[in-house]
Amino acid sequence: MVTAMNKNEIYRAEITSLTNEGMGVCRINGRVFFVPFSAVGDVLDIKILKAKKSYGYGKIERIITPSGDRKESDCPAFGRCGGCSFRHISYEAELAAKEGFIKDAFTRIGKLSPQFLPIVKNENPHRYRNKAQYPLGKDRDGQAVCGFYAPNSHRVVPCRDCMLQPEIFSEIVAFIMSFIRENKLSIYSEAEHRGVLRHICIRRGYYSGEICVAIVAKRRIPEMRRLAKAVTERFPAVKGVVLNINREDTNVIFGREEIVLAGVKEITDTMCKNTVKISPGSFYQVNTPMAEKLYGIAKEFARPEGKFIADIYCGIGTIGLSMAKEARKIVGVEIVESAVENAKENARLNGFDNAEFYCADADSGAEILRSLKAKPDVIVLDPARKGCDGKALKELAELGADRIVMISCNPATAARDCGALCELGYRCEAVRGVDLFSGTYHVECVVLLVKANN
Repeated sequence: MVTAMNKNEIYRAEITSLTNEGMGVCRINGRVFFVPFSAVGDVLDIKILKAKKSYGYGKIERIITPSGDRKESDCPAFGRCGGCSFRHISYEAELAAKEGFIKDAFTRIGKLSPQFLPIVKNENPHRYRNKAQYPLGKDRDGQAVCGFYAPNSHRVVPCRDCMLQPEIFSEIVAFIMSFIRENKLSIYSEAEHRGVLRHICIRRGYYSGEICVAIVAKRRIPEMRRLAKAVTERFPAVKGVVLNINREDTNVIFGREEIVLAGVKEITDTMCKNTVKISPGSFYQVNTPMAEKLYGIAKEFARPEGKFIADIYCGIGTIGLSMAKEARKIVGVEIVESAVENAKENARLNGFDNAEFYCADADSGAEILRSLKAKPDVIVLDPARKGCDGKALKELAELGADRIVMISCNPATAARDCGALCELGYRCEAVRGVDLFSGTYHVECVVLLVKANN
């Protein structure tokens, strides 16, 4: 018989493991409960928030015996902001948890048994991000605020200084918010679908230091050019300010229309010793030094010397171009048009005449590769968090590449997709985690698959 449990009741339990979203797991009266911001080994008094027949959710009411992994958080917004999950445990414990997430996903979801190589740690787990997206909102007094979303909501939690972002980002945001308040500019409300200003997005070249600021708004407003001029005068590193128009009432950040208010919309940086240009909406890994290590592992798995490399979901071309000196040919496929233009320009900037880039989805990418009448030796996949479409996987597997190298920021979907590829004639050889997103539950992994008859 299942014991009745009611909201707000308090029970004592020990945290025994972590979910892949960073929540602690314990058992209370035979049910599994998930408790955020807890650590393995914690003995806690837990307040029940929701109790189902076999599982539930709770929150920490009191720490009775702290885990040996615990430490004091270094961020005043931790627990209220939805960005970080692990600012309360040691970095060693965080790395161990992420290795566990990867191993669990590939063995349990993918039903695979590859070689699990040691995770690559982040040498600088603070202020490593080269990009930030700050939603705008209003506080209870109707004043404009800027920060990050609270967990599982779109309520904006003000944050003066995020420990994941460079300090200059906070200075730029504070300057822009001061201008917005002084000029009483309209703030967009997701609940009411009214208002104008939606997001402040900042991107910086890690090596170049160049910054582009994008203001996302529902429509144009006259004050934006004056704001752009003020920002570039105050911050010499800001090479451009862009107004992005997003008229849709959805939670997608960027719209399709861009207006350059000051300077240029593209910044220049270096990735794997190649010069790259980056547009505001193009995908570019947020942790540059760790991305270089990530791509180095992908290159090691790919063995590109003299090979034809197909780079699917190529973004601005950084992965393929990191192998272009050794490869015979690079063909990249990406659905975002501005990213494809960046990729073509990046190939030209670095003198690679063996790299071609096409604007298409992964399904069409397989058709493009077939039309070239040359089988790729290696396929590199770097899909979004949701992973690959089943049809795309089938189309790509039919190309018969000797190796497939998958890069993924979601071990669960990577394991699922690698399981599908193994059913299509491949063998999962090795997996390695790379910690690009310290402080959060996110972790990148690189997977090597080889043709089963090789």
